[in-house]
Amino acid sequence: AGRLGVPLALDDFDRLGAELPLLIDLMPSGRFLMEEFAYAGGLPALVNDLRDQLHRDTVTVTGRGLVDNCQGAQVHDREVIRPMDRPVQPAGTGTAVLRGNLAPNGAVIKQSAADPKLLSHTGPALVFDSLEDYLAVAEDPDLDVTADTVLIVRNTGPKGYPGMPEVGNLQLPKKLLDAGVRDMVRISDARMSGTAFGTCVLHVAPEAAVGGPLALVRTGDDVRLDVPARRLDVLVEDAELVRRRSEWQPPTPPADRGWTYLYTQHVTQADTGVDLDFLVGASDSAPPRQAF
Repeated sequence: AGRLGVPLALDDFDRLGAELPLLIDLMPSGRFLMEEFAYAGGLPALVNDLRDQLHRDTVTVTGRGLVDNCQGAQVHDREVIRPMDRPVQPAGTGTAVLRGNLAPNGAVIKQSAADPKLLSHTGPALVFDSLEDYLAVAEDPDLDVTADTVLIVRNTGPKGYPGMPEVGNLQLPKKLLDAGVRDMVRISDARMSGTAFGTCVLHVAPEAAVGGPLALVRTGDDVRLDVPARRLDVLVEDAELVRRRSEWQPPTPPADRGWTYLYTQHVTQADTGVDLDFLVGASDSAPPRQAF
């Protein structure tokens, strides 16, 4: 809910997240349903509340600015949509962008949906090279995993899956669920639904499939998540990471022809929008020949 109406880089996104408090009390980390948000006035009312924080000169599809479109919209329930002086959570406690030697181009965590005790956590990595590899053992009662483990599933990003699916909200191992554990640190280059819950670090960039540092982590490496410091690091010496990189081989491409091949050759990374590189920039809107 930052400077709506203009594209945001990760740095802008993180800065605005630190500046603006959380004003809507919605599930999964809040009390109310989206239906109740609509009854309380919905997005027009929220935009009108935030009008002093928004770009007023950005034209929308109506030909008017976003603030102009929502002018006069009223909030009908101040428990669902809070005022700026009585937020649900203070500024800096919503979504955060992390950086470090495991995510030099950024990663994202929805800290409002995470167990607060895990926002500063160091634990041993348990690494899987594909979602299928993890799901095959997720219910194994003998899986070598504890509540302190940092679960990593890689090759689920734009090129690696391909398509960066909503699988980042990885299910907990059955062994931990049976022991009463309800959250653990999970890291992937995938994404997840905004309605999901848990300490899930997502959108790690660069992704593993292009040789990002996530590809170099090994089971047993200590991984440190420090959300207050906006850091995500694997506690391995730089020289060792360089050695591992010299041995790294890219995964087998998912296709050697057709649309999937074209997509994997041209899709950009999470920090630049998962766009096709040949679509970046302005496009000519002139009508084709014989278009009459």
